[in-house]
Amino acid sequence: MHEESLIQRAKQGEPEAFEQLYEANFDRIYRYLLLKVRNRADAEDMTQQVFLKALESIGSFRWRGVPFSAWLFRIARNQAVDYFRKKGKQMTLPLDEARSVTTADFDPVALAEQKLRIEQLATACQSLSEAQREVISLRFAGGLSVAETARAMGKSEGAVKVSQHDAIVKLRHILSSSDGEK
Repeated sequence: MHEESLIQRAKQGEPEAFEQLYEANFDRIYRYLLLKVRNRADAEDMTQQVFLKALESIGSFRWRGVPFSAWLFRIARNQAVDYFRKKGKQMTLPLDEARSVTTADFDPVALAEQKLRIEQLATACQSLSEAQREVISLRFAGGLSVAETARAMGKSEGAVKVSQHDAIVKLRHILSSSDGEK
């Protein structure tokens, strides 16, 4: 209910309300875009563009019981598509870099082990379809629920669940096979 109230106040032009929405969602949008574009400066610029577009379009936002973040992730996803259309190729951020955005643990051994696990996961993710990688990015890097992911991707919740399940099964198989090779 609090979020709906903030949106209403932001629609009425109250800057503090939009600022609270910005602060509540900035980190997840930034991590998602960083994962997609692999460049911190571009991700920062794109995140600002997402919120600028959201501010410009807040009047057209309709509350439907789905978190505001789903709408923001849809804008972010469109920003990433435009970015790659301009670049002409798709890139992704190694998961260890995306993870390091929030990592506060500086234990060198733990970080080395984590980096190895993340590298294995990143390599395994290359075998997923683009839709599966997008679901995994939104669900786990962006921290979205199934409903929010579905809304951001313009798909049904069932399609997101199937895609996530298939991706996880495939990743488990690949990763368990690579563990057996050691």
